[in-house]
Amino acid sequence: MLTTEKGVVEEWLSEFKTLPETSLSEYAENLKDKSTLVSSLYKVIQEPQSDLLEPVCHQLFEFYRSGEKKLLLFTLQFLPELMWCYLTVSATWKRHSTGCIEALLLGVYNLEIVDKQGHNKVLSFTIPSLSKPSVYHEPSSIGSMALTESALCQHGLSKVVYSGPHPQREMLTAQNRFEVLTFLLLCYNAALTYMPNVSLQSLCQICSRICICGYPRQHVRKYKGINIRIPISSEFMVQMLTGVYFAFYNGEWDMAEMALEDVLYRAQLELFPEPLLVANAIKTSLPAVAMQSSKEGKRCIQVEITPTSSRISRNAVTSMSIRGHRWKRHEQDDNSNDSADPGILVIPELSVTKVAGERAGNGEKSKALGENDAQHVQGVQETAPDPRAESKGLPELRRQKSVRRMMEDGLSPPSRGPL
Repeated sequence: MLTTEKGVVEEWLSEFKTLPETSLSEYAENLKDKSTLVSSLYKVIQEPQSDLLEPVCHQLFEFYRSGEKKLLLFTLQFLPELMWCYLTVSATWKRHSTGCIEALLLGVYNLEIVDKQGHNKVLSFTIPSLSKPSVYHEPSSIGSMALTESALCQHGLSKVVYSGPHPQREMLTAQNRFEVLTFLLLCYNAALTYMPNVSLQSLCQICSRICICGYPRQHVRKYKGINIRIPISSEFMVQMLTGVYFAFYNGEWDMAEMALEDVLYRAQLELFPEPLLVANAIKTSLPAVAMQSSKEGKRCIQVEITPTSSRISRNAVTSMSIRGHRWKRHEQDDNSNDSADPGILVIPELSVTKVAGERAGNGEKSKALGENDAQHVQGVQETAPDPRAESKGLPELRRQKSVRRMMEDGLSPPSRGPL
């Protein structure tokens, strides 16, 4: 640690001690712009043998219990690095050098499990139903959801998950270690939108280191820190994935992608079903290319909303579809009638023309008869527009033409019977 960085930390420690309570809000507002102080505090935490570690942890705890939200968030941004320092020292059995870090973690935990009146808090979370739309999904895009009897019985009922009440802890042991750390990481994830990018980077690095230390993947990542396997719980890994997922869409794509692969690698080795499910779900939902997110301004997880036009299924039976079906049926009936009329009218016209053409060489009488026949057929067509009437008059027309042929040939026409 450089002398200048040490001087920055010492000045920060002395400044807060002499600060009046009336200036606390203004001090907290200006604290987030001191990037040099933040980087110096990270280096102090990363050196467990530093003389400044104990006063730094004490002042961070004073920030957390001061009641000022911005001071609370300032302490909370160092939580991933504090966890990593505690886990590495605990794995090497040098707990005497992390007493101040353990006290800080326990103090934050004991403050978060109670409300302002000192009663134990019970956190609740309502599991969303897939049958109701949200900013993450549309029910129509999932497919048809059959209304079974059991589904109807559960309609309108919401499943609520409760966490707590959590017991007070006086010290961290191997039995309750990850219970406390998981709850602290849950509190950190609840304030992810207020965390600076340096804190998100620290979170991704910590997740990778915890999952690969002591395994062959450590040599692949070329991490030269401790090579001792750090025990981990399934619930703690799920909370790590929550922060990693947020980092994907808030300017830390590369580091978050590496952390996701390492968490998935450790979950496969440990055969933890919950981290495997969450990690694979995150990996599947990621876009093909890295998201270019601004590191300034308000940050949030980006989601795609299904267009509202696709909410109605194409196969859904509506009033408009019924009307359209009726219109199509009427149009088909009209088209069939229109196509049938010209066929009936053309047949006699073509047959008469052919007959008249064949008999054109039999003299003037035959020509006159052909003209009379054509006029007769035209009169029939004009007086009988009904197709059924024309079909009835067609045999009579043929009989008259056959009689004319027999008269021309000198034969007597057959009698139709007595009148």
